[in-house]
Amino acid sequence: MAERKYELDWIRVIVFDILIIYHVGMFFVPWDWELKNNETIEWLEWPMVFINRWRLPILFLISGMGTKFAMSKRNGWQFVFERWRRLFWPLLIGILVVVPPQVYLVRLSQGYAYSSFWQFYPDFFSGIYPQGNFSWGHLWFLPYLLLMSLVSTPLFTYFRKNDAIMGKFAKLVKKKPVVLYLFVVPLFLVEVFLEPYYPINHALIGDWYALAHYYLFFLFGYLMASVNQEVWGAIRKLRFYTLGIGMIAFPVLLWMWDNYLSIFWIPLIASLNIWSWILVILGFGSIFLNKNSRLLKYRNRAVYPFYILHQTITLILGYYLMNSPISLGLKAIIMIFGTFGGCWLLYELLIRRIFFLRPLFGVK
Repeated sequence: MAERKYELDWIRVIVFDILIIYHVGMFFVPWDWELKNNETIEWLEWPMVFINRWRLPILFLISGMGTKFAMSKRNGWQFVFERWRRLFWPLLIGILVVVPPQVYLVRLSQGYAYSSFWQFYPDFFSGIYPQGNFSWGHLWFLPYLLLMSLVSTPLFTYFRKNDAIMGKFAKLVKKKPVVLYLFVVPLFLVEVFLEPYYPINHALIGDWYALAHYYLFFLFGYLMASVNQEVWGAIRKLRFYTLGIGMIAFPVLLWMWDNYLSIFWIPLIASLNIWSWILVILGFGSIFLNKNSRLLKYRNRAVYPFYILHQTITLILGYYLMNSPISLGLKAIIMIFGTFGGCWLLYELLIRRIFFLRPLFGVK
């Protein structure tokens, strides 16, 4: 069995933390979101755009790596059952319990005259959001990951039974680490042929660009984990080169978006940017984060419940702060610490201690 990669656990925890902070940021930037503060912060768009390019792709890539490790000790049917248990039940409880308060607050902010959440709750099942109310909200990641896991099981089982394919890939990566940049090619093709025609909707149905885009990272993660030692050696060797490429690609991409229309160069630079920053995070993470600790064990178990709960807490805080006269900085501090603190209290006092709640929030 492969040695556990603690840096992956740390990166997963940190990226989900960034996701929570990113959603707090969505409350303040001019972009469309569920609730907006009465004053926006223009300069916040730049770090948000930077994070937005790689935050979800790296989560799908890490999920693909985790899939390889999970399948190494299970047969295909055992893996399917485990994925269903770990993803479907948290999705169901999230839809029924966690997401409805979010839609309720959005409707109140739009002037709907509900006297209480309980008056609204039956209406949650009326129509599909945003025209209606029914939604899986920020939990869209779970059905996408579940679908990818289920449809990939036969392919990954085939890979597992044919070590020769992975052996050739391992030798190639070890000999020429730069071969990892071949993964940019399918990313580029998806950007060219799907991105302009299928806007992301997170509804699963008709979301062809998002499905293809994120599935590639899921597949890349599995393939990279299949040649574990060689890939991590290559990523470490490339880390300064990938950092340099990323630092050039991102500002060039921003300039192209504003000044240059191209069906070739923008998709190419966008794909290079995403892949380079993912390799940067993995490369430097492998150097500095490959350490186990009690904190990591605790955070690794808590990260799934934090993900499920966080946006509801963020929106509750945002609803009561959106028209407050207090400063933007104080609002941001309240929302960040309030979101993390609320997730921690619910996890520590309820989910972690009540046995039947654990599987409903993805805790083993």
